[in-house]
Amino acid sequence: MRIAALFNPKIRRGIEGRKDILKTTREKTAKFDRDKVTIWFHSSSLGEFEQAKPIIEHLKKQGGVNIFVSFFSPSGYDNSVKYPHADAVSYLPIDTPASARKFISILNPAIAVFMRYDIWPNFIVALKQANVPSFLVDATMRDNSPRLNPVLRGFHHGLYSAFRYILTISEGDLNNFLRFRLDPAKVLKSGDTRFDRVYARAEIAKERKLIRDGLLDGKKVIVAGSIWEEDEEVLLPTVKKLLGYYEDVVVILVPHEPTILHLEKLENEFAGLEPTIRFSFLNSYKNERVILVDSIGILMTLYYYADIAFVGGSFKSNVHNTLEAAVYGIPVVYGPKTGNSQEAGQLADSGGGFIVKTKKEMYRVMRTLLTDDQARKNAGEKSRDFVMKNTGATSIIMDKIREVIKLP
Repeated sequence: MRIAALFNPKIRRGIEGRKDILKTTREKTAKFDRDKVTIWFHSSSLGEFEQAKPIIEHLKKQGGVNIFVSFFSPSGYDNSVKYPHADAVSYLPIDTPASARKFISILNPAIAVFMRYDIWPNFIVALKQANVPSFLVDATMRDNSPRLNPVLRGFHHGLYSAFRYILTISEGDLNNFLRFRLDPAKVLKSGDTRFDRVYARAEIAKERKLIRDGLLDGKKVIVAGSIWEEDEEVLLPTVKKLLGYYEDVVVILVPHEPTILHLEKLENEFAGLEPTIRFSFLNSYKNERVILVDSIGILMTLYYYADIAFVGGSFKSNVHNTLEAAVYGIPVVYGPKTGNSQEAGQLADSGGGFIVKTKKEMYRVMRTLLTDDQARKNAGEKSRDFVMKNTGATSIIMDKIREVIKLP
């Protein structure tokens, strides 16, 4: 890691953040209320931590707990260090037997919760030796996971056997974990807390009033979220055609990286075709039909105003979060690169999502959804139903936590 840090600033930040990590852990936990139990949540990075938040926030509402959050990656730590529901946020020390034992001795958790897949052998062993129950939550195990290789399976049997519970996202994940010859009573399907998280965030987002009432009345709004240049190459020809044929269409383009250069490039795309306006100037709105979002952190709220959503990343490498749009009960369109997102495929299977591969497919699907009100409504209902049918994982996980430790 130290050699790699010479060439990789992210690794370098991780090493610097771990300096005197045991000392800083002792200082942070010294401020904990000793009348409360400490629950430790570990995530690899920010995406996995999003799945932990519904559980953490449920615990904090109940009271009686100190929440300690750790990360492996700098991006997770940097973006969560001020998370209001954590009593302390830290890097995870390097996984050696000595540092694992010392860290757990200092932290003294009542329970340890590992999110999704980021588990470290020495920490799991040290927790078991200290009689601290550990959970693997929102656990996934692909059919082709290298961990299922017969050569590695014995090692992972020992590792996964140390968990009190492994709570999986799907039945397929559950069955793959059972291939490690684990106790079936300890491997259960709970579902994915991301559905609970996105539902809770949507309820908050609806109250934000980012766009003044009446501004989009009588319009059919397409919100294209987290788009990259690769997405734009397929999406923008469709957008231009739709704007040319249908006067009631408004398109809100949300670049994944809203740099000045990217925004100017998008403005040039529509020069001579349609006037554009940047989101920060909406107070001066004069019926422009292309709105370019020049800020970050508001995408989920913008989906609230959409009749149709396009989710970016899907023509670049990995589709972004399709649930953030689906929760509002609208059709969700995206490209073919969905291997990172199990729910993107499931959403398409439900009839609420539409995977398009070419410019022609993009135009055909978007045009149908715009012009066929009943098709758009039906797809939107299927999106909403898909999200709502998959909520509830947090309650199942909380029940298992209560089995193991006493909570108020």
